[in-house]
Amino acid sequence: MEIKVLHQVMAWNDDVSAEVRQTLRQHKVCLVNVMGSPGAGKTTLLTALIERLRQEFAIGVIEGDITGQIDAEKIAALGIPAVQLNTDGACHIEAMSIQHILPQFDLDALDVLFVENIGNLVCPAEFDIGENFRLTVLSIPEGDDKVAKYPLMFTDTDCLALTKCDTLPYFDFDLDRVAADYRGVNPGAPLFETAARTSAGVDELSAHLAGRIRAALA
Repeated sequence: MEIKVLHQVMAWNDDVSAEVRQTLRQHKVCLVNVMGSPGAGKTTLLTALIERLRQEFAIGVIEGDITGQIDAEKIAALGIPAVQLNTDGACHIEAMSIQHILPQFDLDALDVLFVENIGNLVCPAEFDIGENFRLTVLSIPEGDDKVAKYPLMFTDTDCLALTKCDTLPYFDFDLDRVAADYRGVNPGAPLFETAARTSAGVDELSAHLAGRIRAALA
């Protein structure tokens, strides 16, 4: 499958996020913004989620990276339409770039468009890209202090997935601390403990996302 590679278009974000949202609403497409650090396992988790969600929804993916198309190739190998967005150094994706990419998809043939944002716990949280909701990914090897250090990322998300939970025996990671910190900045938002390699927790997260997607498309 050919992968189209586009480059980030920088502009004032708030001017176009509402336009992106309106376009997607007209075509009945739900946009999910997936955020987290480099190496957190965003692509691996997304691949596992796609395998489950594709039974009900038609899915497309925008892969954001500084450069290259490694992750887009992994998604395209699943037979999922994917577009690579290279930011050429920018640490986040902006709504203008999403607006620029949307014509690359047959939106009428999609239900869900996942955006895998740039690996970063700071900048992506500050920019509305026209998403319906946000999924933040935090891996066990990153440490249990990240919610306290980067509160905006966890305050402005709708769901938190802890990844690589099968590595807990090998790291000094306090699950209770993370859960308490998360509840402190984002009361009521769900947290899922997952391990894509063993499938632990992935079905539960997939079911939650399916419900959110159905609500967005209703």
